[in-house]
Amino acid sequence: MFNSTIRVWGVCLVLLLAGEACTNLDEKTYDVIPTDQFGSTAQQQAALIGPLYSGLADYYGNSTNLNAVTDEQIVPTRGGDWKDGDNWKRLYTHTWDPTTDNGQFNGPWTWCYNNITSINQQLGSITDEGVKAELRALRAFFHYKAMDMFGNVIIADQVGAATPAQKTRTEVFSWVEKELLEVYPKLSSTVGGAYYGRFNKPVVNMILAKMYLNAQVYTGTPRWADAVVRCDSIIKSGKFSLTADLLDNFKVQNQNSPEIILATPFDNSKKGGFNIQMATLHYKHQLTYNLPAAPWNGFATVVEFYNSFSAQDLRKKMWIVGQQYDASGKALDDDGIPMVITPEIPAFEMPAGPAGRLAGARSQKYEIQKNNTTNDMSNDFVIYRLGDVYLMRGEANFRLGKVADALADFNIIRKRAGVPDYTAAQLTLDEILAERGRELAWEYHRRQDLIRFGQFNKAWRFKPASEPYRTLFPIPKDQISLNPNLKQNPGYN
Repeated sequence: MFNSTIRVWGVCLVLLLAGEACTNLDEKTYDVIPTDQFGSTAQQQAALIGPLYSGLADYYGNSTNLNAVTDEQIVPTRGGDWKDGDNWKRLYTHTWDPTTDNGQFNGPWTWCYNNITSINQQLGSITDEGVKAELRALRAFFHYKAMDMFGNVIIADQVGAATPAQKTRTEVFSWVEKELLEVYPKLSSTVGGAYYGRFNKPVVNMILAKMYLNAQVYTGTPRWADAVVRCDSIIKSGKFSLTADLLDNFKVQNQNSPEIILATPFDNSKKGGFNIQMATLHYKHQLTYNLPAAPWNGFATVVEFYNSFSAQDLRKKMWIVGQQYDASGKALDDDGIPMVITPEIPAFEMPAGPAGRLAGARSQKYEIQKNNTTNDMSNDFVIYRLGDVYLMRGEANFRLGKVADALADFNIIRKRAGVPDYTAAQLTLDEILAERGRELAWEYHRRQDLIRFGQFNKAWRFKPASEPYRTLFPIPKDQISLNPNLKQNPGYN
């Protein structure tokens, strides 16, 4: 855009002062491109896709609540706090109801398909092949997320299809894979800078690796070797490296982490919405971090999950336990009781009082922004990172019988965590799941992992064994009402 604006009324003023009359005061602006002409260049088309990425920021909000269906996150009732009609209890115990809890699932569904619709509306005006490929990859990602959560969903690849047909999970898997493979050659290999938070070749490799790792769940056919190929592409590109400390990836200013493959940017003043600290911290942690408001004292982790971290595991510092202090170092109390956060949660529904309020290890994996002026933090939310790639490749190689290769990858991660290397005898599927839990806690991969390892429906603390159909969420009743072609998932009728 030009830096100056030439206006006719300015010329008229000069003429008037010279004794001439001017009666045409219509304003013409020469530094603004008319809307119907914008988007004619590759640079302008790239600018058009910026708003379409804003929907990706809701990945955090649409994942954090549903993480409560796993063994790594619990939202217990503390007196009347977090009772919320027992919806958190139903999520955790896998007793959610498609009618009562319709809103819990309608949000993620509409997140996927509203973003898909916005992309479809823009795609028709895009002529630059690189930008078009990027948008198609983003659209495929939202279809992948819908397929992962709901199974048999719709493929919305056209504008104006009011009631598209429902497709099987296998059909959606094949369509997403085909889309990603078609656009891959046209995508940029650049990472960081202008491509930070955007879809490029490494991001598509990551999505494909995730799909292939879970292909047996999605389609009935394992594709471990294909997962290895996609992980190899990311690792051998040399574009990413592990940070010295795992938690460096989650600092308030984490946008320059060399490990991040895809993140969605947040800023406490310019782009709000990331407030995980408010959900997990105790009310009086306001005094610890000098926050503008008291946190909500909700999300915690389950004691068995906390105890899966050994004492020497450097990753264990992601949890807040023990005596708590204010910003000056003074010990805090809760109604006269020392404010000691305990890993143990004695019951899902606890009575009011300090015992219930102090129960459960809280998360500080994302650095808590001190002296903040809002409830939103400036940490970018990490969707994909290199540490997960090593773990995925290690798991896929293990399942292929390549134990030595698997050990090498897992021990790279173990070394950073400060824990002993695995031996071949120690590496089992149960141990792989546990290691993924320790490395990726609260990064919202746990549901997918538990399902892949056949553990999702088993009993754990406060949760009885649940029905196999619970591996899929119910298709929201609101969506079935809007589209008669949608049929409810088995078990929810």
